[in-house]
Amino acid sequence: MQTIPSPELAVAIAAARAGGATVLRYFREGVQMRVKESYNLVSDADVDAEEAVVTAIKEHFPSHAFFGEETHKDELSSEDVWIIDPLDGTNNFAHGISQFSVSIAYAKDGEVKAGVVYNPVHDELYCAERGKGAFCNGKRAAVSKESSLNQALIGTGFYYDRGLMMERTLDSMRDLFHTDIHGIRRIGAASLDLCHVGMGHFGAYFEYKLAAWDFAAGALFVEEAGGRVTTARGDSLPLDTSSVLASNGALHQSVLAIVGKHHP
Repeated sequence: MQTIPSPELAVAIAAARAGGATVLRYFREGVQMRVKESYNLVSDADVDAEEAVVTAIKEHFPSHAFFGEETHKDELSSEDVWIIDPLDGTNNFAHGISQFSVSIAYAKDGEVKAGVVYNPVHDELYCAERGKGAFCNGKRAAVSKESSLNQALIGTGFYYDRGLMMERTLDSMRDLFHTDIHGIRRIGAASLDLCHVGMGHFGAYFEYKLAAWDFAAGALFVEEAGGRVTTARGDSLPLDTSSVLASNGALHQSVLAIVGKHHP
């Protein structure tokens, strides 16, 4: 059973549900998508969901900073900062695919203390608090036990760049397939990919460029489920734009040997 959440985690859960309700309404009723740049989409759902999340948090922590994908751009180095992706998986959302989430992390002095990833369509709530474990809808999460790549399913993702970074990702995928992995999946929402590692569905997941709002909550979920998270070069993961490699721990070095070699 999940322990009693801290005030920050409790507020994050409520805020994720508020943002999720906004996103779900647009998903069901329809919304006009706009183009940020090329194939990078945004909509009123993203903007309104971020406002719903921030409003819910400000009721309890009015002095805290907010670093969101859409409109709130306080400093990540703030003493107390909330890191928000109001709609992770916007392309899925735009095409009627139900794999998207609201992702919220709370960080203090540069360390993520609590995180929530919420898929409102499936009502899946992934929660983690540092030192207290990871849970999905109240049930404790744990990473998989595979110790060999030929036992594992691997997750990946593509940044919007379709040049060198895309080619290097494909190179890593090719080399991973040559280790006889069970397969590769691309969910299209980094926060959910990370939760799949924490739930034991993926043995590992990598992506060569993610923003803090993409991975802050999900990375904590993996760690609290017993996994390991670094950059795709094997360095400590910064609370800033970075490559990401998450695994069950046992597979980390095997995957790192491949994705690190091709790191752009």
